[in-house]
Amino acid sequence: MSSVLHTPEQGGDHPMEHSNYLVYHGLLLPRAVHSQDSLQYAENFQVQDEDIFVVTYPKSGTTWMQEIIPLILSGGDLTPVHTIPNWDRVPWLEETRTSLVIDKMRCPRVFVTHLPYHLMPRSFFSSKAKVIYVTRNPKDVAVSSFYFHKMASFLDDPGLFDKFLNKFLSGQVLFGKWTDHVKCWRNLDLGDRILYITYEEMLQDLKGALVRFSRFLNRELTLEALEKVAEHCSFNNMKNNTMSNYSLVPEDIMDSSKSPFLRRGVSGDWKNHFSPEQEAKFSAVIKEEVKGTSFKFPWDEE
Repeated sequence: MSSVLHTPEQGGDHPMEHSNYLVYHGLLLPRAVHSQDSLQYAENFQVQDEDIFVVTYPKSGTTWMQEIIPLILSGGDLTPVHTIPNWDRVPWLEETRTSLVIDKMRCPRVFVTHLPYHLMPRSFFSSKAKVIYVTRNPKDVAVSSFYFHKMASFLDDPGLFDKFLNKFLSGQVLFGKWTDHVKCWRNLDLGDRILYITYEEMLQDLKGALVRFSRFLNRELTLEALEKVAEHCSFNNMKNNTMSNYSLVPEDIMDSSKSPFLRRGVSGDWKNHFSPEQEAKFSAVIKEEVKGTSFKFPWDEE
C-alpha cells in the first residue's frame, strides 16, 4: 500500500477534523466513494490506447459529460443513458465503483476523473488515451459546491457562504485549489490527445460542442443524431432522467429537499450569491494565482 495514502485521524490536534475525508497527496476526497484500495487501484490502472478520460474539477459539468459522451459513441442511441446509472455508465477512475464495473465496460471505455495531471495512472502517460478537460467559471463552481455540501450527508457542512469561499480559495475543499487543478492540466506534452472546452461554451452552443467532441473522438454524428443528442442533453431532460439526476440515491445520503443535485445548470448564478467585497477578493486571488499563464476564459470579460 502506498505510503501517501493515509487518514487524517492518525495524528494532529484535531483528530476528527476531516472525519468525512481521506487525505491523498494533500487532497481531500470523500470517504463515501473513495478508499485506500480504490486509490491504489487508480494508481496501478492499466490505461488502454482507446480509453477516453473526461477530466474536471468538481462541479464543472461532470454529470453533463457522463450523459454526452456515451451518446456520441452510440451514434445517438439513447439506450445507455436510459438504462445505466451514470456512475456505472462512465465511472470515476478514482472511486470504489470502478473496479466493480470495469469488466462490463465496452471499448472505448470512458471514465471521468477529478485527479490532477501528476496523479493519473502511470500507464496513462505512455498511452494514446484521449482527454477532454472541462473548465467552469470558478465563482459558479464555488456556488455549486456550496449547495452540494448542503445536500450531501457524506460531506462536511459548508457553514456560512463567506466561510466556504475562504476554504475554497485556500484549497481546503475537495480536490484542492481550482487554480492548481486548471494549471496542472495545461501546457502539457499531450499534444492532440487533449481537447479543452468550457462549461460556458457548452451552454452557449451545445451543438457546436457536440461536433467538437465527435470529431475529436472520430465519431462523426449525422445531423439527425446531433439534434437528438442535443435535445436529450438539455438541462431539463437530464434533470428528469432518473439514471442521471441522482434520485436513485437514498435521501439520507443526498437530500434533494435541501438542494437538488442538478440545481440550475446556468452560467453566472454566482452574481446571486457574492457580495461586491466577496467578488473583489475572489477575483483578486484567482487573478494572482493564474498570473503568468496564457489562459483566456469566456467569463474574464464579465
